[in-house]
Amino acid sequence: MSKWLLRGLVFAALMVIVRLLQGALINAWETRAGLISIVLVTLFAVAVFIWGLADGRADARANPDPDRRGDLAMTWLLAGLFAGIVSGAVAWVIHLVYKALYVEGLINELTTFAAFTALLVFLVSLLGVTLGRWLVDRNAPPVTRHRSGDDERADTDVFAAVRHPDGEQTEEYETTEARRES
Repeated sequence: MSKWLLRGLVFAALMVIVRLLQGALINAWETRAGLISIVLVTLFAVAVFIWGLADGRADARANPDPDRRGDLAMTWLLAGLFAGIVSGAVAWVIHLVYKALYVEGLINELTTFAAFTALLVFLVSLLGVTLGRWLVDRNAPPVTRHRSGDDERADTDVFAAVRHPDGEQTEEYETTEARRES
């Protein structure tokens, strides 16, 4: 099972549970609907953040060189899109049987609600990934970068035309510096 599919399934199931709890709690305490919704979405976001934090830490430990790390942004974007679409469709199907669930039409669930869920999962998880990588990188020793020779990239180096072959400053540079000083 791919990484994004596992995350998408977990958070689709979690979002369906959040929607079921939201429907039951709002029906019990109608005057607290706003607070109930905010608390439930915040708890969902905390779960996403924790998994993103764990992903970021694991990726930073596995690949000390930041240029060689995995593309967790695409993983989490796909997971968020999958979670949004699947949870919207499942909530709509449940609404056919359990009318207390706050669900709109199928098109609205597959577009608007799916986009909200995808954006929530994507942004919060990337905050977690970023923090997780930073927590590992702040105490890590400096990484030696394994770059290929500079001669291979001479045709794409924009400063190669103005750089002196010996690495010394050119006369134009020295003249410009002398003018600034006077």
